[in-house]
Amino acid sequence: MMAGLVEIKTESDIAMLRQAGKLAAEVLSMIAAHVKPGITTNQLDKLCHDYIVDVQKAIPVNIGYNGYPKTVLTSVNHVICHGIPSDKPLKNGDIVNIDVALTKDGWHGDTSRMYFVGQPEVALPSVLAKRLVHTAYEAMRAGILKVRPGATLGDVGYAIQSIAHREGFSVVREYSGHGIGKVYHDEPQVLHYGQRGEGLKLEPGMVFTIEPMINAGKRHSKELPDGWTVVTKDHSLSAQWEHMVAVTETGFEVLTQWPDGYGAYSPLST
Repeated sequence: MMAGLVEIKTESDIAMLRQAGKLAAEVLSMIAAHVKPGITTNQLDKLCHDYIVDVQKAIPVNIGYNGYPKTVLTSVNHVICHGIPSDKPLKNGDIVNIDVALTKDGWHGDTSRMYFVGQPEVALPSVLAKRLVHTAYEAMRAGILKVRPGATLGDVGYAIQSIAHREGFSVVREYSGHGIGKVYHDEPQVLHYGQRGEGLKLEPGMVFTIEPMINAGKRHSKELPDGWTVVTKDHSLSAQWEHMVAVTETGFEVLTQWPDGYGAYSPLST
């Protein structure tokens, strides 16, 4: 069933997306223990690849997607998104986003989260880095909490930008969340800024990602010559979180809840 250009998922569709989302979230939990100083993002990529293929019996969908060469996207420090894993080791004080997407039985799971690199007794990320990462999470959370039938995508974007701007940070505008199902990137486009009451009106059965990219400096970005890696123009730090969300009859369901919990982060539920 379609609502305009947006596919309305059935209960059985959402059950399949819940399965795929659960698997994607498990990858991000599995890799957490490996995000340490000295490891390379290529090594993290291989761990994720082997876990998806050998343990989960799923398919990593980023490999070959529009020419992308790896399983996950790894965005370190001032990289906003689409960072390509490399042989450069992570170091104490880095912040890194790992973004994973896979398919199980033809349905997509897509999620990302931030990691701090380093031991407390050696070196923690800076106060700014920690505040940025936490703010980016709370911005995503604020957007998700607006999801319900009758709300608009403008409500979601406004909630996200309000949190970011309150803390003196900026919202990247060139990249957005997206519908997801059997198609990886589908309608609707989910902007992380906007005006209340504007944009697509949400209906039960819509499924999409909410994945704000929040910069410590200005919002402007540039793509590097590799055709993928996007960095902040002013070289400021950037942070991103991503969840898959289904619109329910009464609110929302997060389809990519982390099996290892939320730690210092506020949980997400209606």
